[in-house]
Parts: sequence; structure tokens; C-alpha cells
Amino acid sequence: MGEDDAALRAGGRGLSDPWADSVGVRPRTTERHITVHKRLVLAFAVSIVALLAVTMLAVLLSLRFDECGASAAPGADGGLAGYPARGGNASFPGPARRNHHAGEDSSQPETGEDATPGTPSAQPPSEEEREQWQPWTQLRLSGHLKPLHYNLMLTAFMENFTFSGEVNVEIVCRNATRYVVLHASRVAVEKVQVAEDRAAGAVPVAGFFLYPQTQVLVVVLNRTLDAQRNYNLKIIYNALIENELLGFFRSSYVLHGERRFLGITQFSPTHARKAFPCFDEPIYKATFKISIKHQATYLSLSNMPVETSVFEEDGWVTDHFSQTPLMSTYYLAWAICNFTYRETTTKSGVVVRLYARPDAIRRGSGDYALHITKRLIEFYEDYFKVPYSLPKLGYYDSVLYPIQNFSDLLQRCAWFGDLVTPVWWEDVWLKEGFAHYFEFVGTDYLYPGWNMEKQRFLTDVLHEVMLLDGLASSHPVSQEVLQATDIDRVFDWIAYKKGAALIRMLANFMGHSVFQRGLQDYLTIHKYGNAARNDLWNTLSEALKRNGKYVNIQEVMDQWTLQMGYPVITILGNTTAENKIIITQQRFIYDISAKTKALTLRNSSYLWQIPLTIVVGNRSHLSSEAIIWVSNKSEHHRITSLDKGNWLLGNINQTGYFRVNYDLRNWRLLIEQLIRNHEVLSVSNRAGLIDDAFSLARAGYLPQNIPLEIIRYLSDEKDFLPWHAASRALYPLDKLLDRMENYNIFNEYILKQVATTYIKLGWPKNNFNGSLVQASYQHEELRREVIMLACSFGNKHCHQQASTLISDWISSNRNRIPLNVRDIVYCTGVSLLDEDVWEFIWMKFHSTTAVSEKKILLEALTCSDDRNLLNRLLNLSLNSEVVLDQDAIDVIIHVARNPHGRDLAWKFFRDKWKILNTRYGEALFMNSKLISGVTEFLNTEGELKELKNFMKSYDGVATASFSRAVETVEANVRWKMLYQDELFQWLGKALRH
Repeated sequence: MGEDDAALRAGGRGLSDPWADSVGVRPRTTERHITVHKRLVLAFAVSIVALLAVTMLAVLLSLRFDECGASAAPGADGGLAGYPARGGNASFPGPARRNHHAGEDSSQPETGEDATPGTPSAQPPSEEEREQWQPWTQLRLSGHLKPLHYNLMLTAFMENFTFSGEVNVEIVCRNATRYVVLHASRVAVEKVQVAEDRAAGAVPVAGFFLYPQTQVLVVVLNRTLDAQRNYNLKIIYNALIENELLGFFRSSYVLHGERRFLGITQFSPTHARKAFPCFDEPIYKATFKISIKHQATYLSLSNMPVETSVFEEDGWVTDHFSQTPLMSTYYLAWAICNFTYRETTTKSGVVVRLYARPDAIRRGSGDYALHITKRLIEFYEDYFKVPYSLPKLGYYDSVLYPIQNFSDLLQRCAWFGDLVTPVWWEDVWLKEGFAHYFEFVGTDYLYPGWNMEKQRFLTDVLHEVMLLDGLASSHPVSQEVLQATDIDRVFDWIAYKKGAALIRMLANFMGHSVFQRGLQDYLTIHKYGNAARNDLWNTLSEALKRNGKYVNIQEVMDQWTLQMGYPVITILGNTTAENKIIITQQRFIYDISAKTKALTLRNSSYLWQIPLTIVVGNRSHLSSEAIIWVSNKSEHHRITSLDKGNWLLGNINQTGYFRVNYDLRNWRLLIEQLIRNHEVLSVSNRAGLIDDAFSLARAGYLPQNIPLEIIRYLSDEKDFLPWHAASRALYPLDKLLDRMENYNIFNEYILKQVATTYIKLGWPKNNFNGSLVQASYQHEELRREVIMLACSFGNKHCHQQASTLISDWISSNRNRIPLNVRDIVYCTGVSLLDEDVWEFIWMKFHSTTAVSEKKILLEALTCSDDRNLLNRLLNLSLNSEVVLDQDAIDVIIHVARNPHGRDLAWKFFRDKWKILNTRYGEALFMNSKLISGVTEFLNTEGELKELKNFMKSYDGVATASFSRAVETVEANVRWKMLYQDELFQWLGKALRH
């Protein structure tokens, strides 16, 4: 087993944990502070990768994205104000290529009535004709034409990162039209032909042009296409293999000192059009037959198996792939690389292949992931009662996968993304949400004792997305897409994580078995087709009806999907009547003052139909669970057994997508219960209480001391999840306070809560042979969480242990640091020790080839309290030869989360914004992550002013992300003004008693 694979199995982690993203030591205290990279445990990480593999046929990988000497992107997207210039079909402007084409010699133009490179493009229309020139100005294609089949032939020139293509599209004309309009972007079109059939011959082409505003190619015909007839559209074009993360792009890695290049694709949501002209909307499903010509030193991959390979004498080979089933363009994928593979076969005959570097395959890296992928495919086929849609699955070893593309892969669920596809992007959350939710369902199948859907889902999905969705600048999970630029924006954490949380809520109030049968019906009915959200709601309502329950799922779920945000339920004990409570609902907002600023919030009455589960308990007993459907702003309800000494708990196990607040008497009873006997409440309920209390206090719904009183019980907590919830909830509070003069009061209070458990658990131990003494998953995760908090808040023993481990590594040049705490130790060493340690970690970052280790080392470099080193690292982050383009974002964000580097990263971000926006602007997911990460912990009036001024200078660029940033910083400033003194006064009193 290779080092990467071993790291995953021993507890390699993703980038989701906030303490992992935090860096630096504590200012103004003698105890140094580090923050560390909190990654998921091995099998969870691997199983998610396996699910991603199941959900993804697009072949992507983690390699270096290099600056190359190729020329700029083709200028074929040109055109003046929506109308083409004469002769606007320029040939490819890039470097010279081999003069042959996949399928024909493109240097020899054909004769006939088709448009060739020498044919002027169509003339701008007269005033009388303008009405007829509207199809290409619309957001969506007209629907007059529908693709049935694509025959795509590509020739890739890896020596100069260009490719040529010929696409033949069989189309059916639904309504008579003179225009063929389909998507194309950044491609240079050389020739277009339209033909009806061999007997009728060619349809004369008057000209063609690219219209960049809507990213379409417009073919103007000399006669009208007849309705209900089939035609063939042939387009010859060429383009760059781009140096970005979208479309058909290039990547590289270093093996034995040699840089090796490859080309890969990322088409979701609307980037297939950058690789070939196509009908690039999810509703236009078609079959595809792909041929890829490449140098024989490479191999090519695509969704389907290779049927035949034709070798030529000049060292080139053409791979012809089998025809795909019906699929949308975004689901198509290919790669050109020099990897090798291992394979296995599922019970139903699906061949699963894991591709990786030859050295990684030889040492067995990824074998574990391959085994799990096989098991997951078999599980999902049984769960959905629908077979996997393709005969093979090819994917790259997860340990090689870039983190940003890793996140993008969450979109690709084979059953909800390809088998049944959303009609339009407003419902993209369905496939995103289902893919994300079923990662946890699949992991529960692999590891039943982990309770991922009931427990880890809370901290990794629910709590995280509720932070974002609690902003006034949030948006509904189902967004109206009005222009092309809106499409990428619907692929955000609201779609991924809120979508998953809403699906989980739905599954829980329906009952899991009924929900499963409803999904099986939905997939069977809409197999290989498109469906909208109402199709799903109707099918699930029917499933409930057959089970004797009558709930209008559409009516319920429309309130959750078409309204932004979520409610906070407040449960008040009625002091005048026994066993009665008052339940109110209102929209939860972190910055309550935002309600007065936002007209939409002032004038809107947000209401949800809320499935509120509730129990009554005391010191030793818990009642059975009841459900109350809350649909009004205020309601009265009778609760049995609600006497003076009993407490109420709502939203049991946090299955609902809402927060719950109580009167102070009930909060006191719950705190007392946790301290006396916390096990009366389930693990999920304890974690939910912690997260709700911190969020309610942050937003001003609850006194600041309540959440800090709740975590006093943690010294007796033996389960991982409540500790994890507390750690994540403390993180934003820590970032608000870490530059304050009296920060040490907060630091001391947290250390006091952690100390007992830290001493009890200790550090991971090694056997005599150097291997780690294995403990249960939950125990290892708990120990890691507590070590992370202890080192982060400056526990002396934790600092000494970490320093000893890293010093031993440096002196012996043998790394004996346990894998699952390496990130903590590295960060601690960089933060506590001298510049030599930083240089040692920098050297190891350059020398290691293990990608997971490389990322941990890079993040550790951001933990320094030396501002010169932090500045040096920021500047190096923009050098693609040193830091991967996608990893540069994480470097900048981690420095911003270091109190010693926050102002440096903020200045660097502003100074380098043009470069950063050029590099990441079109990859909106990455741009949004960068903007949020650099600004989310700015908290002074001066920083808020700087942000607003900066936003004005770049008006219209990344508007939604900057609006969220301004709201977040305003909320930070407001919290400090209103609640900071209250918090420190309580902490001071608590530490004196």
C-alpha cells in the first residue's frame, strides 16, 4: 500500500474542518496557537471518493496546471454588438499543428454550397429582418432543433496544447427555421455543412458566426429547414487545450524529475461548448460516438470502452469508443494521458477501472478505493433497483485528485445526474443534493457503526450550510436562471449542501423505506429522460399515499426550495396553562440589522411548513417522539407530561433544516441535564444543541454565555460528534476574538474545558515496529479533535509533544509522526519553532510526490508567525511551477485565517485581484471560495470600509460573492460592538469561580 493510500486509510482528511483552515499562533499570550487541517477519516474519505467515482464518469485528476507558451485563446468568439463582421470565421490563431485531422485532411477545403473559411459570414440583418435574428440572443435554445446523435472526432496535439475536431450532429427539425443555433465558445470554426440526406444533398449555408454574449454558433441557411425532418450538421473546428480548470484543459505532473502532460475535461455545467459545438443544455440528451487521435505514447479514455484502435506508421493512434446511452453534454468526458490501471468487475458486470501513474499502480495505491467503488455500485444498484447506466466506470486514484475538482465532482450522480437529468439549471440542486446526501447513505452501508447520515452529516453538511444560508444575501435552493452567467452561480454550497439537507429532512419525515420506494418509482418512470422537481414531488406523494399517509409534498417542499434561508422555531412555556406551549417561527438571520436594510426582508412574510419533532424529558427519562406540523407564525399546542421539572427538546437528531430556541428556563434545564447525565440525550441531539446555541448567540437571539455554559459538560463527553460540533462552533468565535487585547481570557476558558479529556486520551501510540496502535474510528476521531483543540489553544504539553515529534523527524530524517495528527504537528512546529523548521517543511513540500502529504505540508507553511515568511509564501503561491493553481487559493485563505497574516492576505488579495480574477473568475466556485475565505474574519470598521471601497472599484465583478462578504463583515463588526464586552465580562467571572 502506497503512502497516499496509507494516509487515507489512517485518517487522511479533506478541507472541510475549520480549524484545519486556521493558522498561526495566538497573539499577546505566552501560549502559542496553531490551527490545523482537519480531514475526514480514511474510510470515510475513500468511500466518498468511491461514491464520487460511482457518480462520475468524467475522468479528472490531481496534477499541476502549468503556464505554457501557447498563444491566447482563439478570437473566434468575436463579433460586433451581436452581429458578425465580414469574414468573421478566422482560422485558428495558435501555433502550428500537424496538418492532418481526425477523419480527414482539414487542410483541403471541400467544394459545394457549404460555407468554407473563405466564405464571408452572413450579413447583418436589415431593419425588416431583425425580428428573425432573435434566436441566438435568448438565454435558452429555441427548441426548433433537437440533437439525436453526435459523432465526434478529435485530434490532440499535446506538444503545443491544441486540438482539432470534427463533429457530425444528427438533428431533427421540430419547427421550420432558417437558423441552426447551438452552443460554441472559444473554438475557431473552419467549416460548416448542413445536409438532409444523400439523395437531397446539401442545404446551402449562407454563412455562420459566433455570438459570444450567449456563447452560441449561428449558422444562417439559404433555405428553411422543414419541420419533422432529420438533418446532419457537420462542423470542423480547432481550439486550445486550455490552461484552466474548465472545458478541455491541460494538466501535468512530475515523475522521476520529468514533467508529463495530459489533457482532461470538466464540462459541468456549461463547458462542453468549449470543446465542441453542441446543444449544451441538460434537456438535450443524445447519444455520442467519440474517436480520439493521439500520439501512441499516450492513451485515451472516455465514458465508454474502446471498440477499436487504429495504429498509424507515424506514431499516432486513433481510439474509437462505443456509443453512449442517451446523456446530456455535461456528462460526456474524455482524457489523454499516460496512466495505467487496475480493474475489477461488479456482480452486474460493470467494469471498474482505477487509473493512476504507473508507479502508483505498481505499489498498490488506490486498491482499497477500487474495492470500495465496486461495493458501492452494487449497493446503489440494489437500493435504486436500477442498474448503473454504463458498461464501465473509469476514474483516477483519489489520492491524486485536486481538491477543487474533487468538490466539483459532487455534482455527478449517475442516477440523478445522468439517468434522470434536471430539465433546466434551476433544479440543479436535485442532482447536487442527491449526490451529496447519498455519499453518507453509501458510507453507512460500508461502515454501519459510523452512523454517518445520523451524525457526521450534521457537522459536515447541515451546520456548515446553515452558516451560509443564515445570511440575508442567501438565495433559494431552486434559483431562476435568467442569463448565461447565472448558470455557473447555481453550483454553490446552497445547491450541494442545503439540497442534501432538505432531502435528508424529506426522507426522515416520510420514513426511509417509503422514501426509497418513491425514489425507485421516480427513476424508473423518468429513466434516460429529464424531470423537474414537481415530477419528484408528485411521485413521492403517491408513495406516501400508498402507505396511507396524505401529505402534499410539493406544497411542503416548495416553501423550502423557493424561499431563501430557513426558520428559527422558538418554543415558549405557557406559565398560565399547564401542558401548553407557544411555538413561533421566523426567518433566522445572523445580522438582524440586515432585515431593516433589505427591502425584500421587510416586505416579505417568510413561512414554512415545519415538521417539528419534539420530546419531553427529565434527569433520567425521555418521552416518545411526537411530530407537530408548524405552519403559522405563532401556534399554541398542548404537550403531555410537561410539568415543572421537565424540559422540552425540539428537532430530534436535527433531522429538520431549522434551528430551535427556547425560553431561558428551558435552556437552564437542558444545561443542567447535560452536566448531570448527558447520555439521556442522543449524540446527535447533544451536537445539535451545541451548534444551535452558538449560532443563536452569534445572531443575538440568545445571551452570549449560554453556549459557553453548555460546553462545560464536555469534560465528561466520550463521543466524537459533540466535540466536533463544539470545535466547529468555536472556530468563528475564535476568529472574531483572536486579535483582541483580552483574547487570553477566552483562550484560558476553552483550555480549561479541554484539559481533562486531553490528559485522559493522550496521543496516538506506535507499536515497536513503528505502526500505529489501532483504535476504533470514533475513538481516533475524538482523540484527534481534542489534540487539535489543545494545541490550537496553547496547551503546554501538547506544544511540547508536537515539538518533540517534529524535532525527531528533522534530526533523524525519519518521519515517525502518526499519520492522523501530522497536520497538527507540522503546523505546531512551524508556529513554535524557528525559521529552520519552516525551511525544512518547505524542502519536504518540494521533494515529496505524495499529493496528500504535499497538501498538508503546504498548509503547515501558512502557520508561521513570521510575517516575512508569510509574505514570501503569498508571492510564491502565484507561481504555477511551485504551487498548483487550485492550491494557491488555499494558501491565501489559510494565511488570512492566521491572525499574524490576516491583513497581509487581505492586502495581497486586493493588490493581485486582477491576476486572481483572470485565473479563477470563470470558475465561480473557486472565485467565491477565495473571496469568502479572505474576507470572512475581517471585523473592524476600517476593514469594512476597505472592503466596500474595493468592491466599488470592481463594480459588477463577482457581485454576489462580494455582497455576501460585505454582509458577513458588517455582522462581525456589529457583533463586536454589541456583544464583545458582554462575553468577556462573563468569561472573567466564570474563570474567577
